[in-house]
Amino acid sequence: MDLIDVTLNQIPMQVSLRMTAAGIPHGFTTRRGGVSEGIYASLNLGLNRGDDREKVLENYRRVCDAFAVDINKLVLTVQVHEDAVRQVTAEDWGKGLDRPQDYRADGLITNVPGTTLVAFGADCLTALLYDPVHRAIGAVHAGWRGTAKGILARGVEAMTAAYGTRPEDLLAALGPCISACCFETNEDVPNAMTAALGGDALPFIREKGEGKFLVDLKGLNTLWLRRSGVPEAQIDISSDCTLCKPDKYWSHRYTKGERGSQATLISLPE
Repeated sequence: MDLIDVTLNQIPMQVSLRMTAAGIPHGFTTRRGGVSEGIYASLNLGLNRGDDREKVLENYRRVCDAFAVDINKLVLTVQVHEDAVRQVTAEDWGKGLDRPQDYRADGLITNVPGTTLVAFGADCLTALLYDPVHRAIGAVHAGWRGTAKGILARGVEAMTAAYGTRPEDLLAALGPCISACCFETNEDVPNAMTAALGGDALPFIREKGEGKFLVDLKGLNTLWLRRSGVPEAQIDISSDCTLCKPDKYWSHRYTKGERGSQATLISLPE
């Protein structure tokens, strides 16, 4: 099922109907609805992009108001394109926003009510996980390196180990990212995918010629989830490509790095 576009308190975003029906506050923001200016206009949620900190914090306040979540209970990823997943507790509240982070993790999981997990994208894929049986959530950043390392599979494994999650119970949502239409790479990216996934990766890689390839991050991460035991029918996927829609989304390639970041959030209600 496709993610759908909604607007909450003047903040446009995409959401999963399944997670919405389950009562889980979540969403994939766009670049619209904030107060940042210039190259960061307007909803920049990246604190390390060079934007004015007070404007970014105001953007967070607006997003938290839209989701009706406590800004003091956010926990942010540290995105290093690896496969580490951190189990978040109440001791982590505020890390990345108003407290320094003491971890390096592209994935966060928790079963602590009130906690909101945050990951970031601007061409890289971000994904959300929800276990309705054991009441646990996850947020994951999956660039191509993280995809090759199976970061989403590591997220499922971490939730299983920490909370007793059964993969067949999980709901998953894959957000907007640079898509198969635009993600042109050299052969190192396809080689990394086939090294990790074997021939199963090939349907998601198309040779373009002259040593160039088009790679489908959404398809590859769906494959990781399916291999982990998550039913494909429980995986919702955005149809949007960030490079195709630079007026709607931040795209690192389109802006050549002069940009803000959109955020992916999921919260476990108290």
